[in-house]
Amino acid sequence: MSDSDSGKQRQFSLTSSNAGNVGPNRSRRSSWSDSKKVWSVGDEAENYSDSRTLILQKLNTYYRRIKRQILAFQSLTTGLFPNHLDPNQKVGHVVENVFCAIAIWSLRQCYCKIDNDQGRAHELGQAAVKCMRGILICWMKQSKKLEVFKGEQSTKDALHSKFNVLDGNEVADADEVGQLQICAISIYLLTLAQMITSNLEIIFSVDEVNFVQQLIFSIERAYRTPDYGIWERGSKYNTNTCELHASSIGMAKAALESMNGFNLYGDKGANWSVVYVDVDAHNRNRTTFDTLLPRESASKNTDAALLFTVGWPTFAIHEATLVENTIRKCIKKLRGTHGFKRFLRDGQYTDLESKEDRFYQATEIKKFDKNECEWPMFFAVMAINGIFKNNQSQVDEYLAALNPLLKRTTEVTNNSSSSFRSFTGMLDQGTLID
Repeated sequence: MSDSDSGKQRQFSLTSSNAGNVGPNRSRRSSWSDSKKVWSVGDEAENYSDSRTLILQKLNTYYRRIKRQILAFQSLTTGLFPNHLDPNQKVGHVVENVFCAIAIWSLRQCYCKIDNDQGRAHELGQAAVKCMRGILICWMKQSKKLEVFKGEQSTKDALHSKFNVLDGNEVADADEVGQLQICAISIYLLTLAQMITSNLEIIFSVDEVNFVQQLIFSIERAYRTPDYGIWERGSKYNTNTCELHASSIGMAKAALESMNGFNLYGDKGANWSVVYVDVDAHNRNRTTFDTLLPRESASKNTDAALLFTVGWPTFAIHEATLVENTIRKCIKKLRGTHGFKRFLRDGQYTDLESKEDRFYQATEIKKFDKNECEWPMFFAVMAINGIFKNNQSQVDEYLAALNPLLKRTTEVTNNSSSSFRSFTGMLDQGTLID
């Protein structure tokens, strides 16, 4: 056989081998339509390792929990979440709503790392966007108050920290007491920056960009603005007295750092969608915050809110010694069997507290000594801080303390279901306005 004949034979064999790939049954990469197929562990077992299957199973478990325990209660109109302690479940607090949005967004970030997420990353992301925009719209209704507050820093002109979850208006029977919370605006701005960085579109117009800039201006003077703190109680004595809180100042400092030069339109923005911070105001907040630590305020020796400030989610200080001293003091004075006390002699939600009086008498807090409520959620906060510090022993310690306190459920409770049905019933009847 000649060389030309052997070459033709090789060319024919190559052509024949490739002929099977021509036509509708040829092999190809998975397309967009393939990702819409329902995921099944049995179908994916051949294509994915056991570790990947376990990851998907865990994510699906967390997804069902988020749907059952958080998203089932999201308002259809405003996107806000009601406070479970409110008897009518019509009041939503800003700080609590931001943490709900963080939980949803965190799971969304996990789903973004995998293929074939069945649209869950988009669903969770839009639920978080709806909550964050709901808070923004509620505040924009009070823009006149914000303009006055920037000049006077008065409690009566402060942005409200709780709203009606049905229509986004101010709570009907709420006075100005407890509304001034610098920490609420700060943690909102900090979370807003993180979510926009993760490619979520939350800010839609120039008016919203300008309003966010005004929010930044309102917290720049946190170092000299007494507020009610994250617990809405003011001073330790609960006598309707505001004071400087290290947690509020620290959260404001972290929010200013995250917002300085930040583009609210993300990668699609221009120079007119960038917000800025007064550097001198940031330095004053930093100096005041470092001076107050490890103390919370003039009346509070320490406070569990500092765990949010020196650790997750704000990480407001980077000096390791000061962070450890603050956390050690919180553990020594506030940790109990069932969680952390918010602060010493905190009488809220105890049986000894009067249900009729909003404020205490001058010497009334003495009876709450060693009778404070303990909050298990701070065990979870300490476990999360351990994850960020790569301290596995701390994670194991606080998860072991938290697990016996968890109430394990498989379905939405009857009360929750009935309250959600009543909410949708009010929507059908058009009774959104009080």
